[in-house]
Amino acid sequence: MNDSVLTTRGQVSVPASLRRAMGMRAGQSLHWEQVSAHEIRVSLPADKPPGPLAMLGHARRLRETPPRRTADWMRILREGE
Repeated sequence: MNDSVLTTRGQVSVPASLRRAMGMRAGQSLHWEQVSAHEIRVSLPADKPPGPLAMLGHARRLRETPPRRTADWMRILREGE
């Protein structure tokens, strides 16, 4: 069993062995739930999937090298007619 001490500021340290076993990282949220008068359950919420802003900066890797000019795109579009 791993024990922790509650500080005067209401802080609790999670033992390093548990942090490693659960893959916890600094700044990660914890979900606290009171189970009974003398028991608390702490769980790790599932990570949220990345939002659309997570793709910012990745488009450059998908772009052709060198990027096509507008005139090139217009020529390609006209050839399809």
